[in-house]
Amino acid sequence: MVKFVGRENELQNLHQMLQENNQVAIAAIAGMGGLGKTELALQYAKAHREIYKGGICWLLAKAGDVGIQVVQFARTQLDLNPPEDFDLLAQVQYCFRLWREGHVLLVLDDVGEYQQVKPYLPSPSSRFKVLITTRQHLGASIKELSLDVLQPKAALELLKSFFKETPQRIEQELAVANQLCEWLGYLPLGLELVGRYLARKQDLSFTEMLRRLEKKRLEQPALDKPEGDMTAQRGVLAAFELSWQELNDDDKQLGCLLSLFAPAPISWDLVEQFLPEEYEEELEEIRDDTLLKLHLLQRKGEGIYQLHSLLREFFQYKLTGLEQAEELKRSLCRVMVAVAKDIPEDATLKQITAVSPAIPHIAEVANHLIQYVSDDDLLWPFEGNATFYNAQGLYNQALPWLKQCLEVTKKRFAEEHPDIAASLNNLAELYVFQGRYSEAEPLYIQALALRRQLLGDEHPDIAQSLNNLAELYVFQGRYSEAEPLYIQALALRRQLLGDEHPDIAQSLNNLGYLYNSQGRYSEAEPLYIQALALRRQLLGEEHPHVASSLNNLGYLYNSQGRYSEAEPLYIQALALRRQLLGDEHPDIAQSLNNLGYLYNSQGRYSEAEPLYIQALALRRQLLGDEHPDIAQSLNNLACLYDSQGRYSEAEPLYIQALALRRQLLGEEHPNVALNLNNLACLYDSQGRYSEAEPLYIQALALWRKLLGEEHPSVALSLNNLAVFYYSQGRYNEAEPLCIQALALRRKLLGEEHPDFAITLNNLAKLYYLQGRYTKAEPLYLQALEILEQRLGVSHFCTVKCCENLAILRVGEARRRHRPPSNQE
Repeated sequence: MVKFVGRENELQNLHQMLQENNQVAIAAIAGMGGLGKTELALQYAKAHREIYKGGICWLLAKAGDVGIQVVQFARTQLDLNPPEDFDLLAQVQYCFRLWREGHVLLVLDDVGEYQQVKPYLPSPSSRFKVLITTRQHLGASIKELSLDVLQPKAALELLKSFFKETPQRIEQELAVANQLCEWLGYLPLGLELVGRYLARKQDLSFTEMLRRLEKKRLEQPALDKPEGDMTAQRGVLAAFELSWQELNDDDKQLGCLLSLFAPAPISWDLVEQFLPEEYEEELEEIRDDTLLKLHLLQRKGEGIYQLHSLLREFFQYKLTGLEQAEELKRSLCRVMVAVAKDIPEDATLKQITAVSPAIPHIAEVANHLIQYVSDDDLLWPFEGNATFYNAQGLYNQALPWLKQCLEVTKKRFAEEHPDIAASLNNLAELYVFQGRYSEAEPLYIQALALRRQLLGDEHPDIAQSLNNLAELYVFQGRYSEAEPLYIQALALRRQLLGDEHPDIAQSLNNLGYLYNSQGRYSEAEPLYIQALALRRQLLGEEHPHVASSLNNLGYLYNSQGRYSEAEPLYIQALALRRQLLGDEHPDIAQSLNNLGYLYNSQGRYSEAEPLYIQALALRRQLLGDEHPDIAQSLNNLACLYDSQGRYSEAEPLYIQALALRRQLLGEEHPNVALNLNNLACLYDSQGRYSEAEPLYIQALALWRKLLGEEHPSVALSLNNLAVFYYSQGRYNEAEPLCIQALALRRKLLGEEHPDFAITLNNLAKLYYLQGRYTKAEPLYLQALEILEQRLGVSHFCTVKCCENLAILRVGEARRRHRPPSNQE
């Protein structure tokens, strides 16, 4: 007895369709083989037999002439004897005229050509209902209930129904049972065949059943032998074979071609690329008038089609017998390679959306048809998928493609081949995105050496390798190693590409970033400005690289204390990135973080905090918990809390950031020094001086070692250590440090930078504490003027400086009016 589940709604809809028409109601249950069309008709007839008092007549359209079957039914079931001298059509009409009273249900099962059965249908009458099952679309005049596969939950319920006496058997392998349902495409026939097969073979596990299906596909015996009490009398292969017999050669070829695509929706414009434009209409006719009509193909949306997974298996099974099989595979590879080549590295959300339907099919080529891809195009199926995910910041999803690419290129080519170098470079670049710097470096070095060996020293790929290795060194804080590589890359690109090329803009931007990191702001600014102008000229205003340049220039101005110039650039960059990349992208997190940093620098803490929190959450979502950008967000949020006196919230974040940076970047990195300095400041603010001092000293020593004596970070460290010493009354130790910090900030940042003013304020306070009031006051005044101009009168630093000046002046006033002491 067949198990019938998951079709309750269809039964109701079918009944409503049959009852709606006052004349003869013709309702067709249509769909591909194996959906349970006959079973649905049978269940409907059983459920509503009390309505049809005039009888239920079941006619097998494929078993012979329907007219003869009607007459035989009337003779045997209704005792009607149409005259022998009538022709067959007249005999059928005679039977319908004298049919038993009451409503009648005529079921025509498995109709092929409707025109062959139409003459034998009853004349219009409210009491005759005609129900047709068919694999074809019969025309707009016939009401059609199109069956689809079962929903996953119903499919599992159907499979479970075969194990009512041993439910633990399926419960123990429930996950695999769901995988079985998915492999079978939730097709009722496949589910019933496999369920019965497993029920018979009590020692066969679901895992082994799935393995056998994956190995033998549609030829697996479980799909081939219906049991006697099943409504369906054919296995899956035989059921599909009926439709295959109705196809001509062109129909078969198109079906087999579609089976080479991934088991995913197919954009029809991809299919059209296989043939010249003049054949598009012919292709549409095959699709619409044959494959869709026979329900061998499903329309999923405008211009989107899909093969059922088992029909895909069937067409692939038939593909082996086609003469054109090899050429079809090569053609698919050529089409998908062309799509992969068009995916830009800096793809926008709009471009990502446009190419998304093709990604599963590019993956199918990479995974199963790579032997049909030419040597020249070998990288593209892998790079296309990796680029698609990289552009969205989905680095973990890109990684397997680049690893697989390296394996395949090494297997296809000898060890010395440009594609090997390209694969090494691309994998290293992804590791950099993930913050896995130690894994990236040897790959970059190998790629550069191999390219030099194969391409010589004057080739764009050499410039790319030099640039990428330099970028890695910058992230590692190895600035002295990065600079000559950046300069070489820029010079080589100018020589090979001219002055107006996107790669020139990249080199200018990257060299500017290096100088900014080194505190060489006057050298960084013109490079950033040139890069931005060139990108606008070459790429237009709406491009991710333009947003990056706006962000970088904003960061430079922020570093220089030019906040009013930085803010509009940051805001433009964030808006442009949201427009181009959507809300979930690492660049969005960077923009949120940078804008938060600007607001924190300005004392706009309530505006900074939500931006920092959003940036941290987004980075965790996209990058995981172990990435340098996570450490940056933790550190920045801690700085904000520190500035607000929220020390208990700041300390664990500082500690986490320091531990993460040590783990990812090693002990000798500028950012490790930064965290040592910040944690020292926190302890200093809490009066935990014995914990703060060694951290201050370590930070200063590390910055001096890594960045040299002339760097803003060294000036910061000198300033902080000086403040630490004078707050403890160690004035002699504080003064030279404060003077050095002031001189260094004047040289590097200029006299209109807030950091210069802060050091002036600190030196003035030191002089005040030493009783050197006349030296302190002009410094306070100079600092106050700068801070009011740069940060505004309400900024914490401005207010503090103003308070210090007021205390100084009150003290002076009191001293001037103090009465002389008694003398002995």
